[in-house]
Amino acid sequence: MAAPNQYAYRTQKGISIVDAAPVYESLPGFTRPDGNLRCCTYSPCGRYFAWAAPERVVIVDPSVGHVIATLPSDNVYELGFSPLGTYIITWQRPSKDENGDAVKNLKVWRVIESYHDDEVNEQEHSFVGSYVQKSQTGWNLQYTADEKYCARVVTNEVQFYESGNLGKVWNKLRVEGVADFALSPGDSNSIAVFIPERKGLPASVRIFNVPQFDTPVSQKNFFKGDKVQLKWNNTGTTLIVLAQTDVDKTGKSYYGETTLYLLSANGGFDSRIDLDKEGPIHDVTWSPNSKEFGVVYGYMPAKTTIFNNRAVATHSFALAPRNTIIFSPNGRFVIVAGFGNLAGQLDIYDLDRDYTKVATIEASNASVCEWSPDGKFILTATTSPRLRVDNGVRIWHVGGGLMYNEDLTELYQVCWRPQSTTVHPPDNPFHPMPSPHPSALEYLATKKAPSKPAGAYRPPGARGQTTPLAFRREDEGGEKFVRDESSSSIHGTSLNGFGKNRRRVVPGAEPVTEYLPPGAAPGGGVTLPPGAEGDEKLSRSAAKNKKKREAKKAKEMAEKAGNLATDAGIDSTIPTGPSADRRERRAHSRSRSRGNNVNSPALDPNSFGRQNRDRSRSTHHRHRSDHQNRTNGGPPTGQNRPSVNTRTSQPNGTAAAAAVPSPKSEFGLAVGQQPTSTINAKIVKQT
Repeated sequence: MAAPNQYAYRTQKGISIVDAAPVYESLPGFTRPDGNLRCCTYSPCGRYFAWAAPERVVIVDPSVGHVIATLPSDNVYELGFSPLGTYIITWQRPSKDENGDAVKNLKVWRVIESYHDDEVNEQEHSFVGSYVQKSQTGWNLQYTADEKYCARVVTNEVQFYESGNLGKVWNKLRVEGVADFALSPGDSNSIAVFIPERKGLPASVRIFNVPQFDTPVSQKNFFKGDKVQLKWNNTGTTLIVLAQTDVDKTGKSYYGETTLYLLSANGGFDSRIDLDKEGPIHDVTWSPNSKEFGVVYGYMPAKTTIFNNRAVATHSFALAPRNTIIFSPNGRFVIVAGFGNLAGQLDIYDLDRDYTKVATIEASNASVCEWSPDGKFILTATTSPRLRVDNGVRIWHVGGGLMYNEDLTELYQVCWRPQSTTVHPPDNPFHPMPSPHPSALEYLATKKAPSKPAGAYRPPGARGQTTPLAFRREDEGGEKFVRDESSSSIHGTSLNGFGKNRRRVVPGAEPVTEYLPPGAAPGGGVTLPPGAEGDEKLSRSAAKNKKKREAKKAKEMAEKAGNLATDAGIDSTIPTGPSADRRERRAHSRSRSRGNNVNSPALDPNSFGRQNRDRSRSTHHRHRSDHQNRTNGGPPTGQNRPSVNTRTSQPNGTAAAAAVPSPKSEFGLAVGQQPTSTINAKIVKQT
């Protein structure tokens, strides 16, 4: 019977190992470590599980959870195993010793199982070999599938070692400018090396058989290749090369240009894979059957296509915002998903049933997505530091249902325990259907329903809805446009949407009854009845402004009444007070000056200067006349002359209060003997 699926995760508080379906419980015999744990990993065969503590490296048996070995290595930042789990490799940060020499920070240890509490002697824990490895990228050794040889890249060459004797170079592949390499899996030992562009020469990928390094069996030269990803199929017979440049010279992408090449290990085939949609290549991966591979490419929405091992397209999926493709371990299902800056949707297709879509899973903000070893479950997780909220692990069934949910705080790492596909015979994953864990039901009960996509904007006329009559044209049955607001509006609002609103209508508020003053027509807005607007609710500044408006209005009405009295032949502008006397004098002065320039006061530009001189003479003459009148006992001259300023209103509104001219006035008439017609004639002459 196959062992149950198992996964491990590392958080801020420690490391846990969990048995998955159907129990979903922590491993009974495992003691959870706490503290600052920098990394953890399973061996490729699933036999061991190890993590790095600040002072040591601990190795356990994940089947029972017991510690089997402890390595005296501190400050380890990276861990790795050989394919069969015979060796464990540790990497520390580069440092120097007391003499200033670089310390060998990459160490290889042999895993020795010891279930006793006694300390294993130092000889058994001594590492097999050590090297100086400055870069953390590509730090690990690469082993052949049988662990007979291992290799590492140095300047201009790839060095090979026998796994049991790392102190001596067994063989070396000399390639000028080599930057990366990849050993093939499977029984045939092949190596692919990459040489980037240099000195005007194109980039190159070459395949050699180990240990015949004299001539490459396959080679592909190309430009636009600053870095590459070398991906072998499981049998080690075909290689995919994903080449990428750092800068896109066409300016169409921020991330450079990408091209795809396919090479066979025996040299029988090499070709560039032409893609029918413009844009970058997001992902490419081999199927476990080694006979086909999938590519996600093109500007969003991207296109996903399945190719055979001769780069011939066999099937294309619908366009969608996707950037990841993952085959199940048995090769029956494939996930086409969108992660990163995309929504996190997963489409599951059944390849054995003519690429039928099985389900779509909403895994928002997921940064990890892996198939279980039996190909029936999918693990998704949101991890830190990419996203520090909503961290947790969720396990889904291939049919799309959520089986398990666990919310965690600052989840850093999560992975399935590897198992061979031979221990999981192919069967029907949909029968019987597993039951979800209570944590999944609780999560689904609190999860909000996904909102419907808004889609593209459509104007009201293109939404298939009936247009209101107020917005229809008249020839389409809409309301007729009437310019008269009083007859085309109801309560100040136009029937067909035109015109100015005369009253503010608050939805839900009680309608205000329109008050019409006597003689007013309807439709003129709301007017409060007399006495309705009180000053008790007004602020101090508002009351002050109201008094100013009322004073100004009274003044305008008085002026209007004075104009009407003048038009009727009644002199109502004779001043009665000191300030009015001064205004009368100024008006008299202006009338005297206008009398001298009555012919063309507005047409002659030089008349303004003459008017000023005449005004000054008139003022001097009036002062002399007033002095003479006071000497003779009569009133001043300005008090027995009618004012020509018809805009100045009489405060009491009557013409009977006009001053009586003196016998020695300018007109030479006694009191009460000055005819009104003579005064009116003089006013007409001056104006």
